[in-house]
Amino acid sequence: MCPIITAAKEHQAGATVLAHSAGTGSAFEIVAREDFSDVTFLIEFTHPQMARAARPGQFVIVLPHEHSERIPLTIADFDRDRGTVTLVIQAVGKTTQEMQKDCCVGARLFGVVGPMGVPSHIGSVGKVVCVGGGLGVAPVFPQARAFKESGAYVIGIVGFRSRDLVFWRDKFESVCDEFIICTNDGSVGIKGLVTDGIDSAIKKHDDIDEVIAIGPPIMMKCSAEATRPHKIRTTVSLNPIMVDGTGMCGGCRVIVDGKQKFACVDGPDFDGHKVDFDDLMNRLGRFTEEEKLAVRKWSEHCHQSEPLPHSTAEG
Repeated sequence: MCPIITAAKEHQAGATVLAHSAGTGSAFEIVAREDFSDVTFLIEFTHPQMARAARPGQFVIVLPHEHSERIPLTIADFDRDRGTVTLVIQAVGKTTQEMQKDCCVGARLFGVVGPMGVPSHIGSVGKVVCVGGGLGVAPVFPQARAFKESGAYVIGIVGFRSRDLVFWRDKFESVCDEFIICTNDGSVGIKGLVTDGIDSAIKKHDDIDEVIAIGPPIMMKCSAEATRPHKIRTTVSLNPIMVDGTGMCGGCRVIVDGKQKFACVDGPDFDGHKVDFDDLMNRLGRFTEEEKLAVRKWSEHCHQSEPLPHSTAEG
């Protein structure tokens, strides 16, 4: 095993652990893997220092192997006692599909940088609604747990296409005073979108202090519009294209209240009523063709690299 090089520095409200491996080894052993669907999966890796530093709302930048691109992933959970950090990943691009294939228990990530970003402000809130849509269900969980630990009344709302895609129901029910599942097909919970769940919660509770919404941009936009007439503070976690995670590349520019912000160092949490979601969605779609090309090339290479069947090899 190659020696581990680890450095730490103060980053905004929390410590950022800058870690990578010397040579070809890696510091981050994967100790758990769970597949929620054909594209969504969980990995849990060890790093006690990072687990101690992590806060709700923060993210990490992952290098799966020495020659991979850097990808930002929001922290879905952390266990300070076990010294582990959990990520929930959707295999939609070249690198995430590569991770789905290679990131098994016992494997190691080449490098992880984090925790990065400004931690979510929990504060003293009487009643809060934590909303997660699709993959956004995972990163909203640490926030729901933190609000519950602070003494808040927590209403959890999660949205999926169908029952088969639902995950972490038990985890949410353990930290939520009320829990609402919304599915597109009505196979479990409310038939509809998370905004239907938000409307239901607002009708039942006239004293909601804040709504946290994490998920696809259109889902966060609609959640913010659902709360706007009621003047309920709404916080969203933005997911623009990101490279270095330190504000230097400028790739994660977002427009908030008419001003340019960098999601990596100014966020990722922002006031949902002030975010220019149309600009965000336009920027996210700029490299669609390049992303498709990368997936196609990687897929072709994987097929070419597959070993020949035993009988053919003998011939």
